[in-house]
Amino acid sequence: MENTHTLQLFLGVLIPFSLIICILFYFYRRKNPEIERADSEITDPEYVNIGNEQNEELMCFEGGEDLTIPDILDAPGEVIGKSSYGTLYKANISRDNSILLLRFLRPACSGMIREVIHAVHALGLVRHPNLVPLRAFYMGPRGEKLLVHPFYAHGSLAQFIKDGSHESRKWDVIYNISLGLAKGLAHLHTGLHKPIIHGNLKSKNVLLGWEFRPYISDYGLHLLLNPTAGQEMLEASAAQGYKAPELMKMRDACEGTDIYSLGIVLLELLTGREPINAYSNSVEFYLPSAIKSAILDHRIKDLYHPDILADQTGRQRQRTEDRLLRLVQLAMSCCSPSSSLRPHISEVARKLEEIGK
Repeated sequence: MENTHTLQLFLGVLIPFSLIICILFYFYRRKNPEIERADSEITDPEYVNIGNEQNEELMCFEGGEDLTIPDILDAPGEVIGKSSYGTLYKANISRDNSILLLRFLRPACSGMIREVIHAVHALGLVRHPNLVPLRAFYMGPRGEKLLVHPFYAHGSLAQFIKDGSHESRKWDVIYNISLGLAKGLAHLHTGLHKPIIHGNLKSKNVLLGWEFRPYISDYGLHLLLNPTAGQEMLEASAAQGYKAPELMKMRDACEGTDIYSLGIVLLELLTGREPINAYSNSVEFYLPSAIKSAILDHRIKDLYHPDILADQTGRQRQRTEDRLLRLVQLAMSCCSPSSSLRPHISEVARKLEEIGK
């Protein structure tokens, strides 16, 4: 009986003491940002903990090493674009009077940090002369996210085509933009340790630099969105005429669906038309259908904008016309309804280089 009484007394002291230790350890973990960060498995050396009470985070990449959170959040911004999942800003960094492009992702549309952090790191390492680089990535205390890119003053390819300037009707400009797009997409598909699918390639997501060099933007953005927002992105792409016919879910986007979108962009460049003609009631409301109909009816002049051949005569005109026809054929093969018939991106780039010779 004496031993039993002693054991009961010992347990009566030990159990409350253990509970107190567990409670203290729980609150210590809650208040220690280093342990909290370890729990979240965000251990990349480039992931910078700012260390304030709001737990803001900034991930910097090549070209954005000197950026700070105040640089980004305090910059005067001008809204230049909106979508269902975010807002695009032109921001003036007062410290050095530079201009950046900031893409704000709504917390309700983006994935959790643990779900997207590895994708952010992969996107931040991508560098190519025809791809818009990610310079920094900001994460706020309420789940808000900002992607930081360089700003391109010449705007988007979509606006360039719509404006119909003399430059947009020059063969050399059309060809160089086409080749740049193919090279940029080829780098995403074949030039990285793990391929990155663009998922939303369209003329609005191509920015133009000096001498009309194309820079593909928004590649892999769907990897940072939750499934609902990603599907809304796909539906918007379908409504605009860029979605491959076999693509039903954004998670199933692949190299072949990117090739289809590339073909549509090439046809836009050649014809000066939008992918879908909202004012047409005929079968030709869809650009690939219109081009196919023109080919079958031998309406060669409908295959490309007539201004491309303006002021050209003799052999020069014949040579340019031959190149245009070959580019039309390549673009149409990219837009094949059958994914198995679409060329690989390396073949697209190779054929474009042959066209330019």
